[in-house]
Amino acid sequence: MQENSVKPKVLVADDERVIADTLAIILNQSGFQATAVYSGEKAVETARTLQPDMVISDVIMTDLNGIDAAIKIRTMLPSCKILLFSGQAATADLLDRARVQGHEFEILAKPVHPQDLLARLRS
Repeated sequence: MQENSVKPKVLVADDERVIADTLAIILNQSGFQATAVYSGEKAVETARTLQPDMVISDVIMTDLNGIDAAIKIRTMLPSCKILLFSGQAATADLLDRARVQGHEFEILAKPVHPQDLLARLRS
């Protein structure tokens, strides 16, 4: 990758700071320009100004869940690729609710192996 080429902007949202920060570090070392935030509300707010190419978000977060945040972000940025991940069973219900509203999201199970994540982002 050339130095002057534009790196895809990725917004990482997880209320577990270690996970968000670690994913951002891995992405930054892998040719992306990643920013970590720690809540669904902050993800929506940051997406508005950052205009990311991709969003990677945990589903179960304390304020605004990742699916509702993804719906708001997709409404603002229709071309933004959104990838959700979760370690919780409650995710299925939230995904079903989103599907009923016409939103389909890719989901990865936690823990996410960095190579699997990178492969999914580059596809």
